[in-house]
Amino acid sequence: MQFPQNGNFYGKISILPKFVNTAMENYFMNYFIWGLFTVKLVMCECGYPPEQHLEEAMKPSVFQGKEWDPSKHIQEMPTDAFGDISFTGLGPKVGKYVRVSADTPPRTIYQLMTQHWGLDAPNLLISVTGGAKNFNMMPRLKNIFRRGLVKVAQTTGAWIITGGSHAGVMKQVGEAVRDFSMSSSCKEGEIITIGIATWGTVYNRGSLIYSNDTLYVLDEESQGNLSCLDSNHSHFILVDDGTHGRYGVEIPLRTRLEKFISEQTKEKGGWHITDQEGRIQGARSSEGPIHLQGSDVGCCLMSLMASLPWSFVFPGAVVSSQVLGSGCHFSGGGPDPALVLTLHMPLAAASRNRDHFGQESWDHQLKLAVAWNRVDIARSEIFTDDHEWKVSDLHPVMTAALLANKPEFVKLFLEQGVRLKEFVTWDTLIYLYENLAPSSLFHGKLQKPSLTALLSKPAFLFGAQLERHSLFSPPLAPQGFTGGESPVLANLALLSQSQDCTAAALACSKILKELAKEEDDTDSMEEMLLLAEDYEHRAIGVFTECYRKDEERSQKLLIRVSEAWGKTTCLQLALEAKNMNFVSHGGIQAFLTKVWWGKLCVDNGLWRVIMCMAFFPLIYTSFITFRLQPMSCLTRTRAFFTAPVVIFHLNILSYFSFLWLFAYVLMIDFQATPSWREYVIYFWLFSLVCEETRQVLDGLGTKVGGDFWNKLDVCAILIFIAGLTCRWIPSTLYPGRIILSLAFIIFCLRLMHIFTVSKTLGPKIIIVKRMMKDVFFFLFLLAVWVVSFGVAKQAILIHNEERVDWIFRGVVYHSYLTIFGQIPSYIDGVNFNLDQCSANGTDPYKPKCPESNKDKRPVFPEWLTVILLCLYLLFTNILLLNLLIAMFNYTFQQVQEHTDQIWKFQRHDLIEEYHGRPAAPPPFILFNHLQLFVKRVLLRKPAKRHKQLSKQLFPSPGREQSALLSWEMYLKESYLQHQQCQEKQNMEQKIRDIAHGYQPPSSQLPLGKALGVSAR
Repeated sequence: MQFPQNGNFYGKISILPKFVNTAMENYFMNYFIWGLFTVKLVMCECGYPPEQHLEEAMKPSVFQGKEWDPSKHIQEMPTDAFGDISFTGLGPKVGKYVRVSADTPPRTIYQLMTQHWGLDAPNLLISVTGGAKNFNMMPRLKNIFRRGLVKVAQTTGAWIITGGSHAGVMKQVGEAVRDFSMSSSCKEGEIITIGIATWGTVYNRGSLIYSNDTLYVLDEESQGNLSCLDSNHSHFILVDDGTHGRYGVEIPLRTRLEKFISEQTKEKGGWHITDQEGRIQGARSSEGPIHLQGSDVGCCLMSLMASLPWSFVFPGAVVSSQVLGSGCHFSGGGPDPALVLTLHMPLAAASRNRDHFGQESWDHQLKLAVAWNRVDIARSEIFTDDHEWKVSDLHPVMTAALLANKPEFVKLFLEQGVRLKEFVTWDTLIYLYENLAPSSLFHGKLQKPSLTALLSKPAFLFGAQLERHSLFSPPLAPQGFTGGESPVLANLALLSQSQDCTAAALACSKILKELAKEEDDTDSMEEMLLLAEDYEHRAIGVFTECYRKDEERSQKLLIRVSEAWGKTTCLQLALEAKNMNFVSHGGIQAFLTKVWWGKLCVDNGLWRVIMCMAFFPLIYTSFITFRLQPMSCLTRTRAFFTAPVVIFHLNILSYFSFLWLFAYVLMIDFQATPSWREYVIYFWLFSLVCEETRQVLDGLGTKVGGDFWNKLDVCAILIFIAGLTCRWIPSTLYPGRIILSLAFIIFCLRLMHIFTVSKTLGPKIIIVKRMMKDVFFFLFLLAVWVVSFGVAKQAILIHNEERVDWIFRGVVYHSYLTIFGQIPSYIDGVNFNLDQCSANGTDPYKPKCPESNKDKRPVFPEWLTVILLCLYLLFTNILLLNLLIAMFNYTFQQVQEHTDQIWKFQRHDLIEEYHGRPAAPPPFILFNHLQLFVKRVLLRKPAKRHKQLSKQLFPSPGREQSALLSWEMYLKESYLQHQQCQEKQNMEQKIRDIAHGYQPPSSQLPLGKALGVSAR
């Protein structure tokens, strides 16, 4: 153990054990003063027998016969008892302990606890004094006391200070902490319980000396008048004044230490925990910490505070809030009416404190309420008509509530008028990031010296749709990125309490899903995914209410550009989060269908569209209908050929023509000098390259890099260019044709993309893609058997084959074909034929012959090769192939159960692609590209893409947007009320409410008798 650099801890000693090295005796001069004389016992005034003193103390001196004076007869020495202490028994617990002098400065002890023991500064001190005698408490009161004490200590980050002995109320406190530790998880944290005891009254204290890792035996039977240390305390401070068996020595040091801690400044949560300038601390120096004196009565009082309504314990108008800032000294003794007076005195002091300090005290009470996590008191006693709060005064406590994960307070402050746009400044955001908990998920991800790198980190949560300049617009910043743990994320639903709640709920779902990918803990990851699903259901519920009221306005809400969420839309947020349930909603699908048909009526059958494509004059008749009437001939033509459904079918026709012409050139018309058909293919491919380039420049670059079909397009184009390069070199003409043939295969695979429009075939493409992943992992298992059997077979049959290609054939290729029934003829002697192989391996077209004798008969062990073949076929054909079939069946069942959702979700990508695509199909699309080049590059006109999938409402007056958001807020409240009514109608909820609210009158009698208080 190391001590502070400014000095050592000292223990006052008037005795010195015999095992101390005699070389140190001159340093410790102690004196023996004759005290109590008995027949067989001689004791010193300090309480120790003569043999427990140094030899110098026993010599005759001028002090004999004089009154014993601790200041003269006791000297200090560096402490010899400190380190870790372990207790015997079931589940021993390791704690820290130190032996200190009675006049040790409190600052030195505080530095030991915070710097060397690693304790966080407390928000609150709970000092439990007195009650050293054992007593019997009713089981119900005992449970209430333990639960209340632990709840207060856990929610406020408190230190519990007791006498540290294994008796009385201190034992009850230790058992309460023990029960909490056994039933809680590591994430809930440890409750700090500090025992400050007198060194001279500790039984078996000799085992604590000169032992850095002590095993302490708790022996209550042999302790006599001394006390054993409680095994459930986490830290011990043993106060020594050089005496033995005298209780109460630690009281002055404990009082000074508690006062010193209460006067400290703690920077956490946006305020200083101190008694100055209206800032909050756990225990104020002028009023002291919360003391629970006595045993039974003190426990009853704590029970009342923890379990009963606040107004029952402290009746009065200002009791609920003022008790937080006052020291509550609970003195025991029985049902004395003075108890009630003692209880009310700190409340009166707190009331006077409010009147005297004004605004400072109001702020103080609010910060204390946040520290105690008592939002009910803040609502009923602090935010009243007696005081008018300024919004700016709530910003510090808002920051504190965010850092301390107090979502109910965040909600309360939002209700009290805190505007996130004013609250979230650059300084506030940086402060929130800098004060992340070290164990949080984002703490390691934000270790960046660059502020730009720090503030751009959240962009990965929203993909490319989140624009950097709006990263910190409300309501993104308040709580979404101030913690990485699941309890913080569980409260992101607060964001959905504000305006734009549908987008907020979808954004919460996106955040949770992205953080789940970063989370290593499986339980936390599953919790995040469940919460993400819950927020998706909230968004669905609100949108359903809107869609039932007004379809048109709900669709505007769906595509409204949200400034608060990176200038994206609700639909785009749902797609980014892969919220299939939301996207498959009937209202959204109706909107997508409307976009798919463009200005055509959705009632038109597909066969009518195909007929109009074949005989386009039909569009000028009533054969096909449009949504807008009447329309001129030019408007009809433009509306028809710009509809996504028409563009899609024209591109299919064009793509089939391209593949047919490509196949014709490869098989029939591939000459040394390219024909005109081949030049048409080049021109056609150039139009496809231009279209891919347009998508990149149009802001879809991330899709080109992330979408499977775009990757396939890029791969096919690159392979085609490689083949074309080889084709123009005369010496590589044939390799060029081979590479072009491979490109043709990929172009054909790209054709599967058109099946996504089909409700039947679309999900089957998803099944094929997932089965390809299954095959990829299955190949690792198959490769183990193929390679092991192939190498063994090759080594047994053939001697020193040096041709690499034939080694590969024998090891991998032939072993692989064996799975499908092509068994090699040379594996046994029945079909053995040397004419089918090369004896020395000189024939490049024949394998090397197996081992044989002079009679040209095989000499390899046929029985072994046959057994290996049977085992190989058993495991590969029966076991592994059936495993693959089972994997395919599982994948099919998974997709088949959600066929409708999958098709509706992937349908959007197809609609979005052809909604923003130029009307002309390749290769005529080059004319559209030329037109776009002139508009955007030469004329500098902005792009007007996705005009139906995102809509910027009139920002200047803001009337339409404000009206739409107000309408959404109104329907959100209706949805929440409906949900609350359903929950109340739930039978299980009714039973829980009844069980929670019912309390028999008899249960109040013991508390009332103990306190002298009755509920009225």
